[in-house]
Parts: sequence; C-alpha cells; structure tokens
Amino acid sequence: MSYTVNCSILLTDLPVNERPAAAKAAGFDAVEFWWPFASAVPAASEVDAFVTAIQDAGVQLTGLNFFAGDMPAGDRGLVSWVGREGEFRANVDVVVAIGERLGTKAFNALYGLRQEGVSEQEQDDLAVENLAIAGRAVAELGGIVLLEPVSGADAYPLKTAADALAIIERVKTEQGVDNVKLLADFYHLAVNGDDVAAVIAGHAAEFGHIQIADAPGRGEPGTGDLPIAQWIADAQAGGYEGVIGLEYKATQADPFAWTAATAQA
Repeated sequence: MSYTVNCSILLTDLPVNERPAAAKAAGFDAVEFWWPFASAVPAASEVDAFVTAIQDAGVQLTGLNFFAGDMPAGDRGLVSWVGREGEFRANVDVVVAIGERLGTKAFNALYGLRQEGVSEQEQDDLAVENLAIAGRAVAELGGIVLLEPVSGADAYPLKTAADALAIIERVKTEQGVDNVKLLADFYHLAVNGDDVAAVIAGHAAEFGHIQIADAPGRGEPGTGDLPIAQWIADAQAGGYEGVIGLEYKATQADPFAWTAATAQA
C-alpha cells in the first residue's frame, strides 16, 4: 500500500523544510502539505527553498493545499470567502507553478467558513466560480482540485460527502469543469456522522484522494475505533487507485510504527 505523509500535521517538531527528508528517513517516498507559507503569495526565495527541500529529500509531493487563510486562528479556506477572490486567484498561480516544478497532481481547496452578512447562495456561487478557475488552471498539469468535508468547525458548511459532491456537481454542470474531486478524509466524515461505508460503496472510484486518522482523538490508526483498514480495502476494491494520506496527530514516539504491523498482518 502506498502512503503519503502529511508533513503539516506530522513531524511538526522539525522546521517545515526539514520534514520531507525526515519522511524519507522514516521509509516513505511521498509527502503532502497544507499550504506551507504564511501568505497566499510568498516570496520567490521561500518557494524555492520549499521546492529544493522536496527535491533534495528524494520524495514526491503528491498533494498541496491552496492557501486557506490563517489556519491557527480558525480560518478554513478562501474558496467561498467573498471579498478575498483576488487573493485566492493569485494563490492559484503560485500553486500551479509549484505543481509544475514538482510534478504534483492533487491540490486541496478548503471551502471556507460561512460569513456573517453574506448570503449562503452568494458564497456558494463564488465557490463554484473559484473552484472552476482552480480546476482549469491545474488541468494544464493534468491535475485535480480536491474538495473536502471538514470537522471541528461549525461554520464550515461541507460536513458530509454529499455536501461536497453537490458543489462538485455544480462546478461540472454550471462551469463545465470536471476535474474537481472528493477528498474522502475518513476521520472527518466519521466524526461528522457520515456513513463512511456507504460513501465508499457509492463513490470510491470517484475519490480524488483518501486521508486517514483514527477517532476519537485523530491519532494513528489503531488508537481509536474506526475500521480504517477495512475502509481502505473496500475503497480499493471499489476502484480507488491513489495513495493514502496520513493526516493524523502523532500520539506515540514512532507515529509510523502501526504501518509495520499492518504490513505483517
């Protein structure tokens, strides 16, 4: 099974640009990141340092998030954020440039929180437009845009697979863009009360990406009670052929020890 290490939630004891090499040293050939910079359009030197860190580590950057605002402060994306359209679209150009340099094909666009004083329709209409813009841009790389249900943020409107799939369908029917795909994060879906097994049964072949963490706690597989191994097996049997993103919080000295046990099972 092919895993990709999310270096924005794992290996966080190290500086960002040292994490790809640490993932490689731990036995992985692929990494993914949330947006690793503080702004939508970082300095060229910052981008160069990040790209060099990936290349020097000898790992593939399989996924990268678009700029999502101030995540530590609670922001969860700009896609539907009325008033920040220019910032999101400027970020798309930077993301595409990084993807071109590193051969990255999957780009996660966090939707954004509901805004007071702005109608849901206006936000959703903007989101459809922004997702189409992003989709067309990454299509030049043969890439896809990922759309993700998220837990832990009440004002984030996409909580189930159906919520995200409805927006994806709008992008396709209204904008003619068909490379926006569901990011099936089994942790977020389960915590939000979605029927993960049913989502897999109905949509596995359409998943753009899978990420995993156990619940409760968002720790390593085996630290909670989710049937993660079964869900992965069912998704692969249903047609999912991509890598599995490790997007959990380390709770043990070796956050990857469970993978050896899984390989031996």
